[in-house]
Amino acid sequence: MIKEFCIISNDLDNLMAKEYKDKHYIARLLLDAIYEVGSHKVVQVITDNAAIIVEAEYPHIFWTPCVVHTLNLALKNICAAKNTEKNEVTFEACHWITEIIDDASFIRIFIMNHSMRLAIFNEFSPLKLLAVAETRFASMLIMLKRLRDIKKNLQAMVISEQWTSYKEDDVGKATNVKNLILNDVWWGKYEGVQANETSSFFNVIYDILINRWTKNSTPLHCLAHSLNPKYYTEQWLDASPNRVPPHRDIEISDERNKCLKRYFPNSEDKRKVNMEYAKFTGQKVDSLEDKWILPPMEWWLIHGSSLPMLQSIAFKLLGQPCSSSCCERNWSTYDFIHSLKRNKITPKRAEDLVYVHTNLRLLSRNKEEYGKGKSKKWDIGGDTWDEPFGGARLLSIASLSLDEPKLEVFIFDNSDDGDNDEEDDIVITGSS
Repeated sequence: MIKEFCIISNDLDNLMAKEYKDKHYIARLLLDAIYEVGSHKVVQVITDNAAIIVEAEYPHIFWTPCVVHTLNLALKNICAAKNTEKNEVTFEACHWITEIIDDASFIRIFIMNHSMRLAIFNEFSPLKLLAVAETRFASMLIMLKRLRDIKKNLQAMVISEQWTSYKEDDVGKATNVKNLILNDVWWGKYEGVQANETSSFFNVIYDILINRWTKNSTPLHCLAHSLNPKYYTEQWLDASPNRVPPHRDIEISDERNKCLKRYFPNSEDKRKVNMEYAKFTGQKVDSLEDKWILPPMEWWLIHGSSLPMLQSIAFKLLGQPCSSSCCERNWSTYDFIHSLKRNKITPKRAEDLVYVHTNLRLLSRNKEEYGKGKSKKWDIGGDTWDEPFGGARLLSIASLSLDEPKLEVFIFDNSDDGDNDEEDDIVITGSS
């Protein structure tokens, strides 16, 4: 069973308002939290931005960058490329995406910012336009997809009698919106550049993703990858010509060995665990088929008894979250409980209410009623659960994470830069 321990940096103002929250202050709080729960139960510390140094005190605990934040920064590089001398190639290849997003945002804002225009739109489209956060670049792409899905509805709207007869104050903007919506060339841009391995656009995107992957990859990730039985099966390897099993990948092997060295500083223990890994990578008839069929945790539960050291590590790592998005849930719950109208609630009372609310939500998911009826998925889509995956307005009201059930979607956390020292979402994860 995996337990998650979260420290929300936003709440620290209520506890120690006079403290200067630099990296040393945050590190001290993390070390106190680790001491409280027991260092042997903690696997990793996940943050958005700069590394919080706890590894010097606890070598077996790893700092891990948030993968959602990393993907968001990669999308930022693609969707909002800066026109600078060093970024000239990327801007040249990707600036058309920014132009499309600007046009789409102009259409969305023009329709949504006036009740009459929005009422006309609602008559023609069963789907709603999505609210978009400026620094959440995944939601921008989802907005573009939504506009493409309702293309015919938008075109029917702007040529309708209601739209023509409506006396709009800003005739110029209304004309621009109509021209964009009826322009087949503009809609053709949605198809984008046909990317292949020989195109410059493909190379730019590839370089961005590789650069972000290099910054995000850690020894802990590589060890977890190496302990997933699926990645040794013919089914997975045959799916792409570039795939190799983890024990034949130089980068994965180097990082895996670094991780094992920190877990087992004793040379004799290190030798034993290496022998177990050699046995694990071997092909056994009784477990070969199960490597592809069974989930990793179940495989280790059934077939891992002969590899006790690796089995113990697998149980710790293969259930770990890869992002700090779960902190967003705590932030939202805390903001709901401690507001301007309820600002006299003590920090301890607010903490208790967040604890109760969160556990009630988790307990409700184990009930059969959670998946059906008018209140199904109540904590995801609220009253708008009228379509697959939660209705049209889901992304405007939910803040979800990669660590939620499969049907949930997520919004990237908002941050401007991966190298700044702004407040982080921090999650300490561990096993018990």
